[in-house]
Amino acid sequence: MVSIKYFHQPVMPAEVLQGLKIKPGGVYVDCTLGGAGHSKAILEEIGPSGLLIALDQDPAAIAEAEKKLAPDQNRVILVRANFATLADVLNNQGIDSVDGILFDLGTSSHQLDNPARGFSYQHDAPLDMRMDPGQQLTAGELVNNLPETELAKIIKDFSEERWAVRIASFICRDRKRQPIKTTAQLVETIKKAIPSGARRRGPHPAKRTFQALRIAVNKELSILEPAVLAAVEFLRPGGRICVITFHSLEDRIIKNLYRRLATSCTCPRELPVCVCGGKRTLKIISSKPVIPTNEELAHNPRARSAKLRIAEKV
Repeated sequence: MVSIKYFHQPVMPAEVLQGLKIKPGGVYVDCTLGGAGHSKAILEEIGPSGLLIALDQDPAAIAEAEKKLAPDQNRVILVRANFATLADVLNNQGIDSVDGILFDLGTSSHQLDNPARGFSYQHDAPLDMRMDPGQQLTAGELVNNLPETELAKIIKDFSEERWAVRIASFICRDRKRQPIKTTAQLVETIKKAIPSGARRRGPHPAKRTFQALRIAVNKELSILEPAVLAAVEFLRPGGRICVITFHSLEDRIIKNLYRRLATSCTCPRELPVCVCGGKRTLKIISSKPVIPTNEELAHNPRARSAKLRIAEKV
């Protein structure tokens, strides 16, 4: 097997550092270690007395970070874990509060560029898409075993693909002839399902379906809100949370969650007085999401859909 170097270009590193409002000696958490680009930048800012806890469920990311961050090993704790278990990770490390937390959502460049992982519609590979190679569920399992209605719902709900029902129908038709085991097989089925006129417009015809399957395999949307709520609980007053999203479904979850936590009263509007006793938890720092500069997009086009939302614990 060919060894593929782990590489992931961090998105908006300067904006993230500014958003986290990093202070020397602080305690910070990188919930999505990836290629350790953001982690490396944070370590440079927190100084010798600071501490960084970095999580990733991908063993390849942990292994690469152990090498890349070796000079900083005394002030960084690397944990192989899904950020859904953030509270357990911090509790196990004896950490009850932190100064800042970063979530950089989506798929790393290494995962996309490594054909063996099956994330990309541009490489022929086994239909995998697991961010944690140790989990059992794969994209192939979903594609070949889900009922047509469930498959259509996943494609529709997790990618807003207008041809979801038709794609699911074609997948179920083709898998009766032979199992759909590779990304190339799935791409061909999707291309057949989408009318030729629609294929000529917009992004690659398989992009949305691949996104939907990846989200379903890794439960990306269902774990997001609980993880961010847990993160906010660990933030000290004045501590910052930064979340980078890469598609509208993620961004909508974060935007609405920030708004909810930044509102003190959740009573129905028709009530004359507040009876909920709610308290505001966050102050929204970025009323509009921060997006990459044109200069960054010129050398990192994969950042084009990124949105950074920043909030502060009150």
